Amino acid sequence: MSKISEAFSNKKAFIGFLTAGDPSLEKTEEFIVEMEKAGAALIEIGIPFSDPIAEGPVIQEANVRALSAPGGCTTDMVFDMVERVSKKVSVPLVFLTYLNPVFSYGYDRFCKRCKEAGVSGIIIPDMPFEERGELIPFAEKHDVELISLIAPTSEERIQMIAKEAKGYIYVVSSMGVTGIRSEITTDIGEIIANIRKATDTPVAIGFGINTPEQAASYSQMADGVIVGSAIVKIIQEHGVHAGKYVYDYVRSMVDGM
Repeated sequence: MSKISEAFSNKKAFIGFLTAGDPSLEKTEEFIVEMEKAGAALIEIGIPFSDPIAEGPVIQEANVRALSAPGGCTTDMVFDMVERVSKKVSVPLVFLTYLNPVFSYGYDRFCKRCKEAGVSGIIIPDMPFEERGELIPFAEKHDVELISLIAPTSEERIQMIAKEAKGYIYVVSSMGVTGIRSEITTDIGEIIANIRKATDTPVAIGFGINTPEQAASYSQMADGVIVGSAIVKIIQEHGVHAGKYVYDYVRSMVDGM
């Protein structure tokens, strides 16, 4: 069983996301530790990128802050930070990044560095399913799971994507970009039922979830929930002092599930 699979075994998984380098890499390291202490089962780490097309304003601004910080925030710097923090936490760590940084870094080199740093999986929102074959050999070679996304528009492609899924499936709850939503109108139940016909890979729902009530509701349907913008907003509001607030928020979400 992979480290990611273990995160979903016998429990509903709360998955927290934050942007590396916001407000600093040292603080990102601290916040990851706080999230694990609060009960997060898996943590997604965004590698700052100048054109994060799947992200709403909150996470876009976090990317800008990270890239604008003194000394910047390069992919190598993020790898170094993750290598340090992976020795302090036991939960799986997953990168959320874009195809351009991975391609520029080199597929083999990127996946090799993931393994060395203790990264269990990668999510690449702008990599079409049909083109993932160029990265998979390198991911498999270095035991890194390439996480698939399924969106409300996937329709007849849902089972095709689900059959090939590794680690967990990231179900995008709503059309548009990431961000806090008061209401999610997509028929998530139907999407998950379709996925279940093709695979027993765990399913986690993201995009818009931000309250304990939403976490409780969606964790009834899925194996986990993913929360990003609400956590990044806390970091934006409290900056270097956000650790306690991140802990309290994640704890409340985990308790809600």
